[in-house]
Amino acid sequence: MLLDGESWTARVQGFEREAWRLETLPWYRVPSEDGDIQDFLSGKRLNPESYSSGYTEGLKRITAEGRSKGRVHIVTRPLTDYLRFEFMYYDVHEAAGDDIRILDVTDRPHPLEGVQDFWLFDRSEVIIMNYAADGTQISRELYEGDPAPYIEYQRIALAESMPFREYVNRWPSILTS
Repeated sequence: MLLDGESWTARVQGFEREAWRLETLPWYRVPSEDGDIQDFLSGKRLNPESYSSGYTEGLKRITAEGRSKGRVHIVTRPLTDYLRFEFMYYDVHEAAGDDIRILDVTDRPHPLEGVQDFWLFDRSEVIIMNYAADGTQISRELYEGDPAPYIEYQRIALAESMPFREYVNRWPSILTS
């Protein structure tokens, strides 16, 4: 079953305890971000102390309700321009309550090779994220099988990754490369 519109919004907002995502791509093509990416590439940056959006306010609400939202993004260095742009947002999203971790596979074996992007809701519902080669989202698909493999992918991703802030502090030049 493909999910969009209200059925997708119900998943993203209606989880009981945890929404978690694996991100595997070096670039996501989101047309609504084109102007923001151009601003970023020309030197414009968010002020993490004053930035607020519907997304950050939603993260704060989720955290206040005792629920959690997290992700692991698999990357290689040097980061793409898109990932450097996305990391700017990760900074403010993490401050608002998103548990963001980075799994850098530059100099090591890739423990989740071939696993595609997915969301895992309450460790019981999996949504497969389908993308074209250029990072354009094609569809979101409800996985109707046993979620156990995806729970294991989550376990591996969490065990093999490091917190976003620790990653950025370890390689501070990655944001300007």
